[in-house]
This record gives sequence, structure tokens and C-alpha cells, in this order.
Amino acid sequence: MIRGQVGEGEGTGERVATGARRLEPRPDRWSILAAVVLGGAMGPVDGSVSNVIMPVIAHQYGVGLAAVSWVVMVYLLVIGSTLLGFGRLGDMWGYRRIFRAGILVFTAGSAMSGAAPTFSLLLVARVIQALGAAMFMAVGPAILTAVFPAQERGRALGLNGMAIAAGLALGPTLGGTLTDLSNWRSVFYINLPIGLAALVWTGRVLPEGERGGGERFDLPGSLLALLSLGALLLAASEGESWGWGSPAILSATAVGLVVGLLFVLWELRVPEPMLDLTLFRSRTFSAASAAGLLSFMTQFVLTFLMPFYLQQLLGLDPLHAGLVMTAHPLMVLVLAPVAGALSDRIGTRSLAFAGLALSGLGLLLLTGLGPGAPAWQVAWRMAVYGLGTGIFQAPNNSAVMGAAPRSRLGIASSVLAAVRNVGMVLGVAVADLVFTARRSAWTAVLGGAGLAPAELGRLAFWFGLRDAWLVGALLAALGAALSLLREGRSPAGREAVRGEPEAAGGDPGRVPSARAAGRGLELPGGRDG
Repeated sequence: MIRGQVGEGEGTGERVATGARRLEPRPDRWSILAAVVLGGAMGPVDGSVSNVIMPVIAHQYGVGLAAVSWVVMVYLLVIGSTLLGFGRLGDMWGYRRIFRAGILVFTAGSAMSGAAPTFSLLLVARVIQALGAAMFMAVGPAILTAVFPAQERGRALGLNGMAIAAGLALGPTLGGTLTDLSNWRSVFYINLPIGLAALVWTGRVLPEGERGGGERFDLPGSLLALLSLGALLLAASEGESWGWGSPAILSATAVGLVVGLLFVLWELRVPEPMLDLTLFRSRTFSAASAAGLLSFMTQFVLTFLMPFYLQQLLGLDPLHAGLVMTAHPLMVLVLAPVAGALSDRIGTRSLAFAGLALSGLGLLLLTGLGPGAPAWQVAWRMAVYGLGTGIFQAPNNSAVMGAAPRSRLGIASSVLAAVRNVGMVLGVAVADLVFTARRSAWTAVLGGAGLAPAELGRLAFWFGLRDAWLVGALLAALGAALSLLREGRSPAGREAVRGEPEAAGGDPGRVPSARAAGRGLELPGGRDG
């Protein structure tokens, strides 16, 4: 079905795919990359920048911790549950249109968040922000995959990943600085000039392209996906607060699973599905997507618990704890574009495997520290973990995008973003569940050793952390094994000569033919209405 959409014109050096022709490489593709990075980085920045101002917002509106946590939670839930729908709309209406509409909606939501007179209106504004972020996050990688030739795809996606990592790393510092210099509302208002600049720039450099013709949006499938993902993410994120065995969490989990099954059954029978499940027939697409999910889970198993270790066991203040933790994102910043460029030359499978194996090693090294390690010992182990993450992400993203046919780049792009957001929430849930359970178990085991209460609590706390990080290392090992399940190099010359993304699998990072040089894809972006 997928391959039947493509017609070939190899003898003339051009190719027709969903109405678009092969073109020479775009001379403005790096400007397009910069525009996508500028717009796309706002979402991750805002996801992390809000955490640091939660106490201030709680004081401003006179609400408790449980209530104010929804300022962050509603943002993540809306993004995670709407990404797939916006990716499908990008394939139908054009990536340019969805991307720019997302920037506009996000900027409007930021203005509303900064001006919100009540806490309820702040939550409404955050929903609007999240809808905008989901729109441009869903189609950003699709734009890059469409405008960059195969031999530059890994480098472009690596630079985009570097920007996302930078946003996640710098967000808390930016939020604290703006709040100190002005007030918490400036954290949202700073998005206004950035959003307007991104809107103008993308309007100038993103190509008009073409829309997918004659297709209908699968509204029932979109609603089923929204309900299923929303229920499962809610259960994962609120399990500790509401109790993992509480009726609310069990009900949300049951709803998510049952509706998820209904979603799959519906997508298999509808003529024009929201999520083309035939993508998962590709071993590369399936294995790389699953490995990406496990990678983000391990990241948040680590980063969710690390501040507690640094501050409560090692006694570091928040500033020094933050400096220790920057060893991880700094390595990602340095290595993501390098690994992406390298994957364009040697392929993605070995780099993805090595990256997750190093991440698992970093977690194992952390488990050997104990409850009183020097800060520098933590920092270099965090750097090892970051080394693995930086090597893994761009090649794995390139594998996912290269395994999708041109007409489904939006869906593949939204799967990438959904994997990231779902992995973040599941990672926190796993960390919380394992740590809480194992801490209680170790308290019972050590209770008969005659330890002072303070020492007993300290040791049980450490062993709970250690066991959670061991689980994270196992997740990384599973992801590394999955990375080896994808196909090796592409069939000789298939993508390089024929210009076809890997519809049936294969390692898109390997470009064996020199005839690929100097050839790119036209961007299937829709005209703005």
C-alpha cells in the first residue's frame, strides 16, 4: 500500500511522489533548519522553564502543591495526547501550515498565561500553549526530512536534537533568572518576541510545497487516540499522588488500555487512518521507535531522582546540584550533531546500539557511588550517561524518519515527538514507583540492624535510588538490544538513487551511492490560508 503511492523516473534523474518531483538540493535548507529550530525549541523550553516558578505561582494564586503541579502536568498531557493527530494533519494540509499555525497558537497561549488573572484561566492558557507546541513539535522533523537529502538528514536532525536538549537544559536557569530580574509572568512573556520572530522567519523561508490531496481526517481515530493516551499519561503521572492502587488510577489505566485497543481495531479497518499502522511493519521503524521510548524513560528515571540524591543525601544546594546535572545535557549538546553527521556516513544501527549501551553503563556506574560520594564523582558518571544519549538520539531519529514513506513523514515526525513525551512521563512514573517500593522494602530489611533512625532512613533512601537506577540500566540494555533488530544498510542505491525513504525498513543512515549527492526533496507544506 505504501510503496504503491510512489512512481519512478530514474532514467531522467527525477522522481514523482504524491505529486512532488525530485529537485536539486535546496540552497536555503540551512535557513529552513534554523527556522525550524527557532520555532521548535520553544516547546521544550517552556516545558522545563515552568518547573522552577511553581512555588511562586502557588503563592501568587494561593493554591497548594497538588493544584499548582497541573500547570506543568496539563501542558505535558495535552502535548502527549494530540501529537499524532497534528502529525496526520501535517501530511494532509502541509507541514508549513501546521508548523506556523502552532507558533501562532503557542504565542497567543503564552500571552494569555502571562496575563492570567486567576489560576483557572492560567490552566486554560496552558492548554492553548500546549496545543500550539504539539502542532510544531509534530511536524518539525518532517520538514527537515523533506528538505534535506539523505546524506545530510542525520546532521540536520542532530542539530535539531541539540537545540531541544539545550532548551530542556537551559529552561530552569532561564526561568529562575527572568523571575529574579522581573517576575514569574516574564517567563511566559519572553515567548512573545521569540514567537513573532519565528512566525516572520518561517513565513519567509519555509517553502509552500503541496498538500496531500483527496484525503479525509480520521476524526474517530483521533478522538480515540486522544482519550487513550490522555488516560494512560494521567495514570502514569498521578500514580504516586493518588495512589497506584486507587480506584482513580486503576480506572484511568483500564480506560486507556481498552480505548487503545479500540483505536488499533479502528485504525486497521478505516480506509484513511490517522495513524498508518503499516508503518510498524518496518522493523527499522518499530525497533527504533521502541528504542527511543526506552531511551527517554531511562533519562527521566535518572534525572527525576538525581536532584533528591544530590540535595538530600550529598547536601548540595540547588545551584551546585544543577551544575552537576548539566554534565549530561552538555555532552548531548556537543555530540548530537557529530553523531548525526557520522550516521550519514556509517549508518544508524551501530551508533544507536553504542549510545544506549553507554547510557546503561552510566547508570550502572552511578549505582556504585553510595550515599556520600563527592560531587565530581557524580558529574563524570553523568557525563558518561550524556555521552551515550548524545550518540543515540540523532541516529535513532534519522532511522525513524528514513523508514517512513514521503506521504507519511508527518505521522513519523509526530511518533518521534510522542515517543519523547510519553517516555518522559513513563520514566518519572517508573522512577517513582520503583524508588518508593524499594525504599520501603529496604527500610524493613535494615530495621533489625540496630541502626539509628537517621542512618536507617539515609541507607534506605540510597538503596531505593540505586534499585531505581538499576531498572533504568535494564531499560537501556533492552533499548540497545532493540537497536540491533533493525535492518542493516539500505539495499544498494535504493534511497540514494531512487530518493525513496525506507518504506519497508533498512538503515536510512547509510547512503552507498554517490548519485545521491546534490539531490533533495521538495517540502510538501501547505499554503497558508
